[in-house]
Amino acid sequence: MIDGHRGQSTAKGKNDAAVATPSAQDLELETPVDTVEAPKATFRNGFLIGKRLVGLGVTANEVTCFGVLLAAATGVFIGLGLFWIGIVSLGVGGLMDTLDGVVAKAAGTASKKGAFLDSVADRVSDALIFGGVAWYFLAGTDPKMAILPFAILAVGSVISYERAKAESLGYDAKGGLMERAERLIFLGAALILHVILVPMLALLLALSAFTALQRFIKVWRQASSAVARTESTHTAWRTGRVESRWQAWREPRAAGTRRRTTTPSRVRARRRDEPLSVRLRRVLASERSGIGTRRTSMRAEHRSLSRAGRHRPSGRDR
Repeated sequence: MIDGHRGQSTAKGKNDAAVATPSAQDLELETPVDTVEAPKATFRNGFLIGKRLVGLGVTANEVTCFGVLLAAATGVFIGLGLFWIGIVSLGVGGLMDTLDGVVAKAAGTASKKGAFLDSVADRVSDALIFGGVAWYFLAGTDPKMAILPFAILAVGSVISYERAKAESLGYDAKGGLMERAERLIFLGAALILHVILVPMLALLLALSAFTALQRFIKVWRQASSAVARTESTHTAWRTGRVESRWQAWREPRAAGTRRRTTTPSRVRARRRDEPLSVRLRRVLASERSGIGTRRTSMRAEHRSLSRAGRHRPSGRDR
């Protein structure tokens, strides 16, 4: 299947009610390759064909494997210079590439395993088809032009990998000028106009490279915006903390007071670093202050008792 999704309809609307809804597990398929939106009528007809194939006992994996065999036959026909047969084989192979997902949905057998097989089959089919084009150039009068199909194949792999990697990171890399379906259609047009095959392949290479650049820029912008949002969040958090500290420091100074905050741990650490003589003087000073305080309290108590005795009433006044 071209989009690498088995069991997922690209058409939306009332016709979706007749399609078997895949489970939540089936919707979490492996990262797809290039997606091609299909019209509603085309999808309805394809689904009817898929139901008939299911009734005949055909499975989606068999359709996928048959598509790979057709791609190998297409490569052989192109390599031998049988372009018209190769064009017909290329068209039938594209049909098989679409029907495997329809058959999987009609049979209710859509799974991650099938999606993985379909994605790998797409890459193998591309290699076989463009390998046949390279074979044609190598067997012809200008073997150096064989570099064109290999370059197109390499750029096509980059396009598919960009989407796969982007979606694994949570970004969107869909779209582009030359997705897989467009590349195969353009190749078919180049085979029809085989007189200008080399310029057509050069143009296909340039458009494919432009598509790879499109997807790279799209993902790069998404990643840059995500990084900017993260940095702005961290900056706002840090700014809030700094402002709160400065505010706590400015308030006492604005009121004309100077607040000194010394924690007990700092006091203990500072006293540990003092010499022994300083510690002894502090202890003696505290003892003296304690003795002085006790003497003062005793004197005050004595004075209060003496005053009470001095004003004590006599027996006559009782």
